[in-house]
Amino acid sequence: MVSLEDKPEIYENFEDVSDRKAASRRSVEDFKVPAAAPGMKMNRLVVVSLGLLCILQAALIIYLISQQNSLTEERDQMKRNNLDLKASGKNLTEERDDLKRTVKDFDLEAQLKMTVSQQNSLTEERDKLKRINLEMVATNKNLAKERDDLKKSVTPLGWKYFSSSLYTISSIRKNWQESRDDCLQKGADLVIVNSREEENFLSQFHETMWIGLTDLETEGTWKWVDGTPMTERYWGPGEPNGRTSENCGDIKQYDLGKRWNDANCNIKVCWTCEKKVSP
Repeated sequence: MVSLEDKPEIYENFEDVSDRKAASRRSVEDFKVPAAAPGMKMNRLVVVSLGLLCILQAALIIYLISQQNSLTEERDQMKRNNLDLKASGKNLTEERDDLKRTVKDFDLEAQLKMTVSQQNSLTEERDKLKRINLEMVATNKNLAKERDDLKKSVTPLGWKYFSSSLYTISSIRKNWQESRDDCLQKGADLVIVNSREEENFLSQFHETMWIGLTDLETEGTWKWVDGTPMTERYWGPGEPNGRTSENCGDIKQYDLGKRWNDANCNIKVCWTCEKKVSP
C-alpha cells in the first residue's frame, strides 16, 4: 500500500485541485443574484397596485370630464330651448290677449247695436203709449163732462151737484141732531168736507149751517158723522174753543178761508145735507 507520505506529489496535486474547486465555487457564488426578501416582494405589489389605481383614476377623471362637458352642452341647449319656449309663450299670450280684445270689442259693438235697437223700440212704444194716453184722457174728459151733464139734468129740485155728490141747504133752522135727522130722512147726512174745493163750493150758500162734525163722543176728538177722523181743518181763528158746552161744528160766513166754528148743539141754524151719487 502506497502511503501519501511516500507520494508527496500526489498529495500536493490533490490539494491544488481542491483549492481550485473552492476558488471556482467562490467565483460562481460571487456572480449569483441574491434571492429577494419577502418584504421587497410586498413593496413591489403595492407599487404596481398604486400605479394601476392611478391609471384607473386618470381614466375615470377623463370619463367624468367628458360626461360633464356633455351634460353642460345639454343644459345649455335646454336653456336655449327654454328661452325659445318662453318667447313663443309670450307671443301666444299676446295673440290670445289681442283675440280677447277683439272678441270683447265685437261683443260690445253687438251689445251696443242691440241696446240702440231696443231703445228705439222702447221709444216708439213710449210715444205710442203717450198718444193712447192723451186720447184716453181726452175721452175720459168728454165722458166725465157727459156724465156730469146727465147728472145735472136729473138733479132733484132743490139739490146742487158737485164732485159726485148732491147738496141741499135747508130753508128753516133746527138744532144739530134735528138737522141730521132731516138729512137721514132724505137718504143723505150732514155734509162731510173732504177738500178745499168742497169747502169753497159750500160758501155759495151764504148761511151759517150745521156740518157733520162733532166731538160729542170724546171731548176734543172731532169726528165726522160717518165715524172717520177729521183730516181737513178749516177752523176759524181761536176755534174750537167751547170745550164741553160746544160740541157740534158749523160754518160761518166771516172768513172764506177759515169758517168752521164749534157751537152749542142745541142752537138752531140752517144745515146742509150731502148725498153721494154712484159713479
